[in-house]
Order: sequence, then C-alpha cells, then structure tokens
Amino acid sequence: MPSRKVKEYLEKAGIGYDVLEHDVVYTAQEVAALTHVKGEELAKAVLVKVDGEMLMAVMPATRKLDFPLLKKLLGKKNMSLASEEEFSPLFSDCELGAAPPLGKLYNVKMIVDQSLAEDEEIVFNAGTHHDIIKISFKDYERLEQPKMAIITAHT
Repeated sequence: MPSRKVKEYLEKAGIGYDVLEHDVVYTAQEVAALTHVKGEELAKAVLVKVDGEMLMAVMPATRKLDFPLLKKLLGKKNMSLASEEEFSPLFSDCELGAAPPLGKLYNVKMIVDQSLAEDEEIVFNAGTHHDIIKISFKDYERLEQPKMAIITAHT
C-alpha cells in the first residue's frame, strides 16, 4: 500500500492513479524489470544538496544525473549527493530510499529531466519498496508544476 500521505495528496488533487505491487527491491532498474515498466517511464528521485539546500532531481531509471550540467544550469558551485541522514527526515512517512518524486508534497524544490515528458505516463515509488504508482504525465505536471530541463546522461 502506498504511503498514506502520497495517497491523500493524489486523491485530494483529483489525480487518477494505479498502484502496482511487486516484490521488495531497492533500485529503480530492479523495479522496472520486475514490474515490466519501461525504464524511461520509471522516475527516480535523487536528493542533492545545492549550496546547503535540498533539491530533488527527478529522472528516468535508465539515466544518471549529470552533475556538471546541473551545476551549470543552476549557476551553483557547491553541489553534492545528500546523505540519508540529511534527507530521511523530510520523508518520514516513506521507507528509506523510496521517496516519491513529489517535491510539493514534501516541500522540496525539484527539477525534472525533460525526457520524462516524452512518455504519456510516469511511474514512481509510492513511499515503499514494494509499491509503485502510475499516473499520466500531464497529471503529474499539473500537480507538481516542475521546472523541466536536461539534467541527465544515459547510463
């Protein structure tokens, strides 16, 4: 079952969604393989510290964050992956490492790789390591109103 907070957020916004249950796995690539979801549609959230502030970078499971590109895009010099100790308090309703890419819900600034907009649907962790949520990308965009940019490289 998805995090109650995530479920309530989507329902309050009137977003239709499907929940797909799967065996417990810990990486986006494993989730994609197990659920037969295209890796390009499965979004993963990477938490980054940028000049002391948390930023959620959202990208397809098949890609990796391009740090030099993101630094240049944001015009920032100090950037690093956030540690579990730094980001886990923000996602207290989620299992560690299963944060959904819902920056507004968790009051975290976010940037989304524009390649995710190439598919009609987006699939992401539901706050657990055994559930994912599928919604239309248009609904995701309407709900989150994310900044979109090229922030990744293919893995």
